[in-house]
Amino acid sequence: MSKIPTIPKIMSSQHPDNVHIPFFATNADLGGEDEIQEAYYAFSHLGCDEQMWDCEGKEADNFVVKKLLNRYESFFRSKKLGKDVFITLRVPNPAVEKAEAKILLETLESIPRSYDAAHLFYGENNPPVFEVILPMTSSSRCIDRVYKYYCDYVVKKQNEKISGDDLSILEWIGEFKPGRINVIPLFEDMEHMLNAHSVTKEYLQDKDTAYQRVFLARSDPAMNYGLISAVLLNKIALQRLQKLSEEIGVKIYPILGVGSAPFRGNLKPQTVERVAAEYPSVYTFTVQSAFKYDHSPDEVRKAISKLQEREISLPQQVDEKRCIEIIGKYSQEYQRQVKELVLIINRAARFVPSRRKRKLHIGLFGYSRNMDGITLPRAISFTSALYSLGLPPEILGLNALNKDDLRFIKEVYINFEDDLRDSLRYLNPDTLFLPKDLKLKIREFPADYKSTEEHKELTKYIINSLQKNGGEDLGEYVLRAASLRKFLG
Repeated sequence: MSKIPTIPKIMSSQHPDNVHIPFFATNADLGGEDEIQEAYYAFSHLGCDEQMWDCEGKEADNFVVKKLLNRYESFFRSKKLGKDVFITLRVPNPAVEKAEAKILLETLESIPRSYDAAHLFYGENNPPVFEVILPMTSSSRCIDRVYKYYCDYVVKKQNEKISGDDLSILEWIGEFKPGRINVIPLFEDMEHMLNAHSVTKEYLQDKDTAYQRVFLARSDPAMNYGLISAVLLNKIALQRLQKLSEEIGVKIYPILGVGSAPFRGNLKPQTVERVAAEYPSVYTFTVQSAFKYDHSPDEVRKAISKLQEREISLPQQVDEKRCIEIIGKYSQEYQRQVKELVLIINRAARFVPSRRKRKLHIGLFGYSRNMDGITLPRAISFTSALYSLGLPPEILGLNALNKDDLRFIKEVYINFEDDLRDSLRYLNPDTLFLPKDLKLKIREFPADYKSTEEHKELTKYIINSLQKNGGEDLGEYVLRAASLRKFLG
């Protein structure tokens, strides 16, 4: 059985939810070379111990290890890649991302090359990259295909001989290391989050391993089923994963993909202790671009230090049946309201800046699977669009809940009122897009809040402009509103 290495607690990610441009960027949209420097900055200046490396799109750089070691030799002499700090590759899922499928193979082939670069640099047999994240995981077979392709086709080919030649590939090219990799499943939709424990158990049946990391999404579940559903789904999944760990004797280290908007997790430098308390068994939290670049470096460093030093404990115990019952009634109303808003959301989302030159992962494409085929922007643009309209997405669907539901939610979702209060600061009560049923419910919300007048005025301008002239100059106003919130979406 393999031993457990150092498991990182803070995963810097490339999610483009930042308002402000980092000082090292060459332009507003970060490109491939900027992301190399971003990884170094996250390690050396902020205190992150892991960088998610998204291996999709034309600007993705498969030479990240070699470039980091060459450019920042002094730092990586003292902080070893693969031992002290980690690069974790996020690969396309061929089952969903057909156009990107072969990038998976290219990425897996790059792992031994990165090993060679680190071996020359350190003179040690320590792989700098040995884990990959598989998004939109739906079955154990999906995970196993990635694992076995690497073991059976990337590594084992070293023993083959080229036709008509007496040299093996190993003798010709050299050894392919590491001999195996870890595949981290990322569960993003309701069905597979609720089944994450079963999929993980099935995948591990023939693996000789002491540990497994499991990644749970927070943004796409919120976008697909609403804020409360996303929180409850994660609580259920974490509880079930802990039971699985105890059952099979394999240590499971959960990762949670949280953003800065309350809708996407509310992880900001000021809220790290709250979020850690909400998810006590999560071992690794993502820190996305708004967390890193929309606050002072000192605030960010102190917050990351707190996350690094926190104690990990058992997950909160929840009544799964009651949670699922609430998810059912609440998500139905949430989705109905989003359907009514789809046209204006898509119009407003056109003015949300991309912040990355390349196309990042496609995710679930919103509601195309379960809401009559309508499509919406990705979660960051979706969230930003609604905030720009004075309609925080956190409040959608809340009118479906009665007093007993809310009482239960406040017990299980311990930061519910705080998260709601944080979002309601940016509500424009006069917005034309507030659903009627919700308008009646606002005064009953279990949270006192104070509106931010400047944000309200900006959303008023955005709404009027969209109605009158299609919003030709709205990009500036969307950014000004986002700057007040300290996150894009």
